[in-house]
Amino acid sequence: MELTVAGKTDIGPRSTNEDRFGWWPELGLVVVADGMGGHNAGEVASQLAVDVIHGFIAESAASPEITWPFGIELANSLDVNRLTTAVRLANRQIFAEGSRHPELSGMGTTVVAALVTGARVAIVSVGDSRVYRWRGGQLEQLTQDDTWLATVLGLKAAEVAESSHPLRHVLTSVVGTRDDLKPSTRDEPLESGDTFLLCTDGVHGRLDAETLALVMGASATPADQAGGVVQEAVARRTSDNATAVVVTLS
Repeated sequence: MELTVAGKTDIGPRSTNEDRFGWWPELGLVVVADGMGGHNAGEVASQLAVDVIHGFIAESAASPEITWPFGIELANSLDVNRLTTAVRLANRQIFAEGSRHPELSGMGTTVVAALVTGARVAIVSVGDSRVYRWRGGQLEQLTQDDTWLATVLGLKAAEVAESSHPLRHVLTSVVGTRDDLKPSTRDEPLESGDTFLLCTDGVHGRLDAETLALVMGASATPADQAGGVVQEAVARRTSDNATAVVVTLS
C-alpha cells in the first residue's frame, strides 16, 4: 500500500522540545518518541531512538542475512520481530550512553513505531505515546499506555481517571532506563483508506478519544489532521510538548 504521511510538533509550555519523529515511506516506517531527562538529555534519548530504529529497519530491509542480537520470537511475524529488535537496540544504545556520560544519566524516551509491509502493519510501543486507527469514521486506540494507571486500573478505567489521578504520569516502562526491555506489540491487517495517528502524551493528555475523532474527521489530509490535533492540544493548554504524525494508506 502507498503511504501518505505528515507530522506536526509544538513546544507547548516547555523550554525545549524533547519530542522527535521520523518517517520513511519507502520502508513503510513511522516513529514517534517523547524523551525525558535533565540537562536536555531527553532530546538526546528521543533522537537516538528514532535514528537507531530507522537504522535497523533499513538494514534488515536491505539484507536478508542480518544478525538478530536478541533472537527471534517465532510466535511473532517477521516485521514485529524487526521492530522489536530495533526498539531493543535503541534501548541498549540509550542506556549505554547514559551510563558513559554522567550528564545523560537516567535519560529515557517513550516510543511508538509502525511498520507497513504489504497488507499488514506491525506496531510496537513503550511508554505512554499512542497509536490510534481511524477507520470508517471510528477512532480506535491500538496501544496501551505503560503507566501505573493503565496497568492497575485497566485501559478503559485509565481513560476515565487519567485527567485527575495523581499517578497518571508514572511510567512502568521506558526506552533507555535499564539494560533491556520487552516492548508491547501488535500486528494488524490493513484496509485501503486506513489512517493512523501516532502521538505523544502532550496530545492525548489533553484530547480524549471523542475530541480526537472530531478533529480527525474534520480534515481530509494527513497534514491538516496532524496540524489540527496539535493545534487543539495547544489551545487546550497542554502541559507538555505536543506531537502528532498521521499516516494514510491507499
